[in-house]
Amino acid sequence: MVDNASVDGSVEMVIAKFPQVQLIANTENVGFSKANNQAIRASIGKYVLLLNPDTVVQEDTFTKCCQYMETHSDVGGLGVYMVDGKGHFLPESKRGLPTPWVAFYKICGLSKLFPNSKKFGRYHLGFIDKNKTSEIDVLSGAFMLMRKAALDKVGLLDEDYFMYGEDIDLSYRIQKGGYQNIYFPETRIIHYKGESTKKSSVNYVLVFYGAMIIFAKKHFKGAYAGAFITLIRLAIYARAAFSILKRMVQLLYLPTLQFTIVFAGMVFITNFWEENIKDNSNFYPPLFIYVTIPLYIVTWLVCNYYNGGYDKPFKAYRVVRGIFIGTLVISSVSNFLDSYRFSKAIILMGSVWAAMSIITLHYLLKFIKYKKIEIEEHSDKKVIVVGNHEESTRVFNLIKNTGMKANIFGFVSTDNVSSAFDMYLGSVDRLQEIAKIYKPDEIIFCSKNIAAGDIIEMMASIGNQNIEFKIVPDESNFIIGSSNKDTAGELYTLDVHLALLDRHNIRNKRVIDFTLSVMFIVMSPILIFYIKSPWKMIENMFKVAIGKKSLVGFCGNEDERLPKIKKGILSPASEFEQITLNDETIHRLNLIYAKDYHTSTDLNIVFANIQKLGNSNV
Repeated sequence: MVDNASVDGSVEMVIAKFPQVQLIANTENVGFSKANNQAIRASIGKYVLLLNPDTVVQEDTFTKCCQYMETHSDVGGLGVYMVDGKGHFLPESKRGLPTPWVAFYKICGLSKLFPNSKKFGRYHLGFIDKNKTSEIDVLSGAFMLMRKAALDKVGLLDEDYFMYGEDIDLSYRIQKGGYQNIYFPETRIIHYKGESTKKSSVNYVLVFYGAMIIFAKKHFKGAYAGAFITLIRLAIYARAAFSILKRMVQLLYLPTLQFTIVFAGMVFITNFWEENIKDNSNFYPPLFIYVTIPLYIVTWLVCNYYNGGYDKPFKAYRVVRGIFIGTLVISSVSNFLDSYRFSKAIILMGSVWAAMSIITLHYLLKFIKYKKIEIEEHSDKKVIVVGNHEESTRVFNLIKNTGMKANIFGFVSTDNVSSAFDMYLGSVDRLQEIAKIYKPDEIIFCSKNIAAGDIIEMMASIGNQNIEFKIVPDESNFIIGSSNKDTAGELYTLDVHLALLDRHNIRNKRVIDFTLSVMFIVMSPILIFYIKSPWKMIENMFKVAIGKKSLVGFCGNEDERLPKIKKGILSPASEFEQITLNDETIHRLNLIYAKDYHTSTDLNIVFANIQKLGNSNV
């Protein structure tokens, strides 16, 4: 085992529980290639397997793969049929060599439009039957079984690649060494990470296509290499621009649509009021229509945002509350600005229209997308647990005791003991039918009772119903799975719900930061006589106001076990600065802060340590 400087206690756990394991503990993250090479050099087996940690293999996977390699001496590398966390086939299970034209077809979208074409679909070899053993060019680094003799001949992973591209490079060198790369679908694995790891992000585009440039410089020559590199660089700019544009559209399309609808309604209300009440079609000046009304709407939308009107699950009362607060703000401000005091009646009617139209728009969009309307939306996932009575009860208690937002809807039995379940839905052989009837958001399998191969079979049979699948290993307190399509596969423990991960708490923390930092800046002429380092305090408050820092952050160095937040001027340990705290105590203080976070938490820490707002170690 090679550990790339993890901070989650993995090294200590392996030493304590698996003393027979040969452990290489790196003091820094040296990257995928270098760490794997460390292990390969220390290995003595006939075969070498690269296997991602976010995978689940069938019980017979290794046996079948090694048997195939034993009977096919010309095979240097082998990959398998992979499915994601929803049971869908992952196309990167089989890939072609990314030559300039293959890369071009992928970049411009032709490979996606014509996935089965022998010309356009070569990146994922869509024209090769996914259920047929075939020779391919490129293996996936998630599962890459290689003959040690082949590695001795062609070399190990190229350490110039940090994260992406090393599997393509090694696959190509295996072929150049006179060996075959084989796609072997006779066994399957689950790869939770799959193709969904934030591949629209700018960082991914830079890292992934940067790896392609390394590949081109190394293996292609002359004009061929130049054309490939030029193409890749154009792709980087295009994909990065598209990624930024897509993110902006995702962020702004709903507020923009809401603004347009509310504005149209406000113009109608204004015209109606002019013609029927004021009896003057030009009663309100253009300033009111084109400046004041848009300012009203922006105020309503901002207040709607800060009252949770865009949070999931949608709650209509949050919109009403946000519009009401916005109306109070508008009325209060307009009383002080004669130029913008036009009509309280229009403000009142506009607020009613804003609330009604925003709520109606939400349900209309939901109906267009899902062909149904649910007035009461729930944040809790509807979960079905598959296992015997004992193991299902254990999983139920684990979830219940952690505060996870999960509604255990029912149990599916593997031992046909229906009377033992209070929420018995049926036996495991009817799971596909049960999933169709009850439409769960998530199915959790107890691996103590079900073989991995059977789990994968069931995932594949249900795979088109948009259900997440997770696995609870025997006697463990964690679940294997990916909780979001935009996150990598992970092992996440059922131990604690972190309040600081909740969107409304993140938003409220920012409101507290901005409000208090501005207040402290305004009060600085008084505070300079109280604060230890007044000029540093003012600098810190400006950084907090613009979002570079937070008033309160975690203490100590960055901890991967905790949510990502801005570095703080203060911390949960600020009042204990006279005491030397060990790492475990610091982690515990940080965890309690994240777990029980409330806006009052920050307020208490700030006002108890107000003299330290001029801290210079931030």
